[in-house]
Amino acid sequence: MRMIFGVLSLLFVVAVIAFMSKKQVSSINDIKVPGATASSAAPSANHSGNVQQQSQQIQQQFKAAAEAALQPARTQPETK
Repeated sequence: MRMIFGVLSLLFVVAVIAFMSKKQVSSINDIKVPGATASSAAPSANHSGNVQQQSQQIQQQFKAAAEAALQPARTQPETK
């Protein structure tokens, strides 16, 4: 009896999780971007340069951030 109750409880939990995940995935698919038309698919004016230049800029920013993170922490001078 105890084993049957455990299995039924487990199946119930799995069913609830499946229902919630299905609901979550369907809500993600239903998201619509306001004003998304064919004309807005064109690159906007605030993005300068082509894809290669943007890629290089992102790589440089990442490299700078990684190098900054690897720098040892500065110690505070002791005040008396």
